[in-house]
Amino acid sequence: MGEELGTPCLRFEREGSIGWCIIDRPHARNALTPAMYFGIKRAVQLVNADAELAALIITGTGDVFAPGGDLGGRSEPGEEPIPEGVGFEILPFLPIRDSRAPVVSAVNGICQAGGLLIAMLSDIAVASDRATFRVPELLRGIPDATYAAVLPAHVGIAVARDLLLSARKFDAAEAQRLGVISRVVPHDELRVAALDATRQILQTPPDARAHVKRMLNERYGLIDYQTMFNALAHSDEPREGMRAFMEKRPPRWVPPDMQQ
Repeated sequence: MGEELGTPCLRFEREGSIGWCIIDRPHARNALTPAMYFGIKRAVQLVNADAELAALIITGTGDVFAPGGDLGGRSEPGEEPIPEGVGFEILPFLPIRDSRAPVVSAVNGICQAGGLLIAMLSDIAVASDRATFRVPELLRGIPDATYAAVLPAHVGIAVARDLLLSARKFDAAEAQRLGVISRVVPHDELRVAALDATRQILQTPPDARAHVKRMLNERYGLIDYQTMFNALAHSDEPREGMRAFMEKRPPRWVPPDMQQ
């Protein structure tokens, strides 16, 4: 049923009143194309529009949840084109945050960049004890506006500075301790735990739940997409960061004696 979401790299499956959006692009380690980002947004919209569906679970395949966008700029055969003139509107982060239908992330493995934003903005993120996390945007020269607004609300300013400015990797236990995600379970129990979390949310009434979500979401900061997209359009740093990543070399802004 991937065609419902505009890309063969997303599968939409129904399990009773629960929809599953499965990120399935193993040959590219589940790196998200623009059509995949847009497709995850469409999955949220589909669940909210279908009277037979009450919630959405997002997960990945293999040992990867989602590592963020495909820095190689690749797309996949069979993907629907993104409408012209669409910028940040393709992104699923705010639709996930604001969804009336509960959204749960079942984080099965590597979870970075846009993938981590999907998990953080879900109503509950249940992570495998094998999952690893990272906020790598600054390594690529990208001043990410969503992280700047969201991460401090989850972990506080000091930890947000640490994770954003160092771009270091951290494991599931630390992610839970810091408040990046809320639940960690043994890997083999992830599917059952994600379904349990979804059932727990669905015991609460939708109107009251929507009010609570709105009040919680007010704690996030302003998402300054203008600064972010101006940098992407006019600064050489994102281009250099992505070139360096593709060429497997340090970006030129790293001092020679600090290169890893």
